[in-house]
Amino acid sequence: MHWTGPGFSRQAHLENNTMTFEQFGLSGNVLRAVSEQGYTIPTPVQAQAIPVILEGRDIMAGAQTGTGKTAGFTLPMLQLLDKEGAGHGQRPIRALILAPTRELAAQIGESIRTYGKYLPLKSTVVFGGVGIQPQIDKLRHGVDILVATPGRLLDLVGQGKCKLSGVEILVLDEADRMLDMGFIHDIRKVLALLPAKRQNLLFSATFSQDIKKLASGILHNPALVEVARNKTAAKIAHVVHPVGKSNKRALLSHLISTHDWRQVLVFTRTKHGANRLAEQLGKDGIDAAAIHGNKSQTARTKALAGFKDGSIRVLVATDIAARGLDIDQLPHVVNYELPNVSEDYVHRIGRTGRAGRSGDALSLVCREEEKLLDGIERLIGKKIEVLHVDGFTTDFVGQPKTEPDEPRSGGRHGGGSRQGRPAQGHPRVGGPRAGRRGGRPGGRASGR
Repeated sequence: MHWTGPGFSRQAHLENNTMTFEQFGLSGNVLRAVSEQGYTIPTPVQAQAIPVILEGRDIMAGAQTGTGKTAGFTLPMLQLLDKEGAGHGQRPIRALILAPTRELAAQIGESIRTYGKYLPLKSTVVFGGVGIQPQIDKLRHGVDILVATPGRLLDLVGQGKCKLSGVEILVLDEADRMLDMGFIHDIRKVLALLPAKRQNLLFSATFSQDIKKLASGILHNPALVEVARNKTAAKIAHVVHPVGKSNKRALLSHLISTHDWRQVLVFTRTKHGANRLAEQLGKDGIDAAAIHGNKSQTARTKALAGFKDGSIRVLVATDIAARGLDIDQLPHVVNYELPNVSEDYVHRIGRTGRAGRSGDALSLVCREEEKLLDGIERLIGKKIEVLHVDGFTTDFVGQPKTEPDEPRSGGRHGGGSRQGRPAQGHPRVGGPRAGRRGGRPGGRASGR
């Protein structure tokens, strides 16, 4: 497959702050909505992707989280659909946007409403976990743009309530997740319902070589736009706190209470673990709620709203929340457990340090997670600073070293880890060379 990137030459314009949204040739109604949001200068991924999409080309765009990828495909999509004219009467669905989670689908839907407020285009969002009838009613009246999660979309198609034969533009947001083994079967079913001739837009923060191979069957002569792909925002401070597995909850409560953190997003690997940790934090006097796939949509919406308004101090989430949560100025993200897939670290901590702001990403690492840490460091291309918290490192050093499953880097299709690890553990985490800062539990990142 031949990958080209005609957008790369446009990067220099952005770095010199000479490019504006007006230079893309967007319509006055689109520019008016953009201006009302206070935006004048496009981000790097927007500067490269928007002109390519406006040319009608397929695209695979990779950029770190929090860099405006949603607007990167929403703005040109609205422009193209408006140029062709809005549908009338039983409006066929002309643009389909697929997202892996309900939260991300809702966020995309909000962006479409925001940027398309002055256009005669209609849109709606459909996902599971809520009643299907209101969604059927909206589809019955006709929509130009449909944002959907794959499962609910196929339910609607199966009931004869949704036809995709008129789709002109397909967008896969968080495309790496959409094309992994968890979604690929549903995606293939959806693709079979679409017209062969259409424009395909794939966006994500991470793209493995395996995902690129899968994408080659979807895209036609695509442009490849990569802006700090598989990297993390420059203003995120990364820190590892070594700690024994059984003492993680105590350390987390200590950090939150000692530094009076008011808004903390914490990631666990499992739904049960998220529930248990939220309950334990509550017993420690810290208001917390859990959000994951087994929660009803009402419970998930309530928890997220409470977290945003400050009534809930800690939101404990599984990786479902790594895709699509957009929380303004979120200061702290904690990896209570490192993800088994290295790329998920990028998505998790991308909830902080968004839109050029600073943020802290802390990882509580036990001995069983040493190889997972190796994989993450290779992916992001940097060593993560190790800071010991008084009273907790001893617990870590006393733990025997075990061999976890190999971390999977490069998506869910392979990877590896550093070999030749000393028997006593990670030389930077558990060994004698690990750094230490006395008198400041949590170190630099924890003390903000």
